[in-house]
Amino acid sequence: MAHSDSKVLVLGALAGVAGIGLAVACYQGFKMRRRASMPAQYLYHNNELATGMMFVDSPGLPGPQVEVLHRLEALIQCVSELKEEMKALKNAIPVVHGQVSEELGGGDRTDARRAAAPHRNTPTRRKRAAGSIAGAIGGGRSSEEAESEGGYITALTDSDEEEQSNDEQWEERQDTTNKLADLLETIDSLHQGTEAEKRESLCILTARREEFVQNSTFLWRLIRAYCDVHDISSTLEEKKELAETGKQVGEEAVALNPTCAESHQWYAIMCGILARIDTMQNKIKNGYIFKDHLDKAIELKPEDPMSYYLLGRWCYAVAQLSWIERKVAAALFGEPPSASIEDALANFLKAEEIHQGYSKLNYAFLAKCYRDLGHREKARKMFEAACSMQAVSKEDEEAQKELELLFPELQV
Repeated sequence: MAHSDSKVLVLGALAGVAGIGLAVACYQGFKMRRRASMPAQYLYHNNELATGMMFVDSPGLPGPQVEVLHRLEALIQCVSELKEEMKALKNAIPVVHGQVSEELGGGDRTDARRAAAPHRNTPTRRKRAAGSIAGAIGGGRSSEEAESEGGYITALTDSDEEEQSNDEQWEERQDTTNKLADLLETIDSLHQGTEAEKRESLCILTARREEFVQNSTFLWRLIRAYCDVHDISSTLEEKKELAETGKQVGEEAVALNPTCAESHQWYAIMCGILARIDTMQNKIKNGYIFKDHLDKAIELKPEDPMSYYLLGRWCYAVAQLSWIERKVAAALFGEPPSASIEDALANFLKAEEIHQGYSKLNYAFLAKCYRDLGHREKARKMFEAACSMQAVSKEDEEAQKELELLFPELQV
């Protein structure tokens, strides 16, 4: 039973006691008058005051009055016991209040909230509790007792309101998490779709950016969307604009969450894209950034074949740098980037080891590496593996072009 409802019952009991007390007083007055009119032998027995039962059994009283007096005697006994119980209850209230206050004050804050949770008060209950305190004061209880109980209810109310606020915040976060999960599921599906669906994906993500700008799983998908639309764009101006915007998002993503491997990976990809279409100076600068963030992505997620494939591409491109490009890199950064065909081959093989048949383009570059190293049979084997895979993406179309260039060189 709620605390306020218990007080209402106690007050009701007190009111009942007052009413019964009035009846008892009337009965005792009637009893004294009857004693004054009765002979002495009926009032005393063995020099002791006769009991009520002796009195009601005295001669001269009508039968109905005797029955009424019997009931009043029983009622007097009940009232006496009830008064003793009420007195004990009244004396116990300050002790219980002190124990509860000590537990709430000295215990752990979380435990106190849990202990108070089953007694959470709704606004209606708080109003009823306030009314009970006012009724206690009006019913003869001391203002100290009323204030004591009122303080206890207030403490519970403040704790409950704080817990309710925490619950609302948790529900709000959970709702946001569910919305993000549904959104990302849709975006991942569009990423695998047609060119129109990839453009739709970018539109959805840019429209929701302000809502989820502090979430790294959202941001790296936004970088990926810029990359997807870059690949299907037809003009150099549009490609460059998409790549630059995607790189800016990548900077935000890795700064927001430096432990997200995908953010580092897609940021590196955007830097690699810019390295192909920018000036020589920016090309070399973006190449260094590409390598740094790709290494970080591999450190954070070492079983992702895509990162090894991309690192293999970087190593192969560095191995093909011209003399003038190496000189420019040395002048700008102190030393040129260093990588060999063997380094590129090792990374392409690692991608294949993690995921057999990872991509058509990975097979094509394995064939190129083996060709450059003079392993014609292995190069032909990788060439045939690449040709057996269907071309279903822009990347596969790039692989097909590489295979067409390799075909004359691998003929016996």
